Amino acid sequence: MARVDPAELSPEEAWKKAKEACFDLLAMRARSKDELRKALRRKGFDDELSERLLGKLDTSGLIDDAAFAEQWVRERHTHQGLARSALVAELKRKGVDGAVAAQAAGEIDRESEEERARVLVRKRLRSMTSLDEQTATRRLLGTLGRKGYPQGLAYEVVRDELKKAGAESTLLDDALPD
Repeated sequence: MARVDPAELSPEEAWKKAKEACFDLLAMRARSKDELRKALRRKGFDDELSERLLGKLDTSGLIDDAAFAEQWVRERHTHQGLARSALVAELKRKGVDGAVAAQAAGEIDRESEEERARVLVRKRLRSMTSLDEQTATRRLLGTLGRKGYPQGLAYEVVRDELKKAGAESTLLDDALPD
């Protein structure tokens, strides 16, 4: 199908096409208002039409940045193992207000975050049996750091999991106060 320039459409046709574009995107996954705004802009729809349509979608409950943020946090924490800070950063990149993002990420408590970090470290440790402890430690800390885990929590989890796995050294014992 040939791409149609929205500027060449009647106002009614442009509205219909913009609405279809939003519904197609929303059918794939929930989206933030800003994600839809950017998609409409990329497709050539004017800002006035886009804002009017986004307002209607918002009023009707089809887009809700707070609900989107909660769902995003739940999914990305569970399936990708991302920590609160990484989730807030992702949501901000998706155009979600910082306060809304922080509130959604606040649903993850410290225990849940720590448990998810432990699962990630245990999983990663299985493929590191041939590495020396220093290399394994560096890589595990890097993994947790890239996923947004605070340094103190990362050190604690890696130290504990290495001990459970039978590591003999105490590389991280001096890094954290007991």
